[in-house]
Parts: sequence; C-alpha cells; structure tokens
Amino acid sequence: MDPSVTLFGPVDTYLAPVIAYVMLALILLNIVARGLEYNRIVEQAKDGADAVGRHPLTVATNFLLVVGAFYYLTVHRHAGMITTLLVVGLFLTDFFEFEARKVEARQGWDIERPKGAIGASIVALLYIAYQALFFLIEPYWSAVV
Repeated sequence: MDPSVTLFGPVDTYLAPVIAYVMLALILLNIVARGLEYNRIVEQAKDGADAVGRHPLTVATNFLLVVGAFYYLTVHRHAGMITTLLVVGLFLTDFFEFEARKVEARQGWDIERPKGAIGASIVALLYIAYQALFFLIEPYWSAVV
C-alpha cells in the first residue's frame, strides 16, 4: 500500500492489511467481555442497583470496535460502511441492554441475559468473519457465482 495515496499515511501501511482480522479479534473479545459483564452484573445486583456497573473490558472493546469500524470505513468503503452500521448498532443495543439490567436490579427482578446485544454481536461477528475469512470460502463462492 502506497502511503502517499492513503488517508492516514504510515498508519495505513501497517494497519490496513490486517484491519479485518483486528475487527474479528475485537468482536470475539467483545462477546467474551459481554459474558463476563453479565456474570458480574448478576453478582452486583445482589447488593442493589447502585452497585451495578460496567465491566471495563466491555467498555474498552466497545470503544475499540467503534473506532476500528470507522477506520475500516476509510480503508474499504463498502465493507467498512456495513461493519460500521453493525458496530454502532451493537454499541447502542449494548447501552440500552445495560440500562435494562439496572432497571431489573432496581425492581428486584431476575437479571436476564442481554439477548438484543447477543443477537447484534452474532450478526456483527458473522459479517466481520465473512470479510476476514473470505479466502476460505472463495473457491466455493467462485464456483457458484
């Protein structure tokens, strides 16, 4: 990749070829972090709604996913746009799911799994995995299309 024709110059030289794999690793880490956060919220809810807080790993992976998606948009416009929409949707879903867990803790209800955020994570994972691992299915795809 020629740094003189890229948006971020030398950063693109190193990061652009692997951004799809970085996004795949981040979404997988985000799914793990979501599970850790759920377990943590269940334990914290026993102490009341004021004790319920975000897991730092979930906050970090959400932030890095959004920043990475916007960077991916500068590298590959079509795939980056779809990835950005999915990741921003995941971010918003995660925000409202966390607020729902706080309401459940405040009302004394059982803490449910964040089904919407899990669904959004799976959709984002499928698309990002498709983009990053397309080379695995390319021979079969080319035979059909």
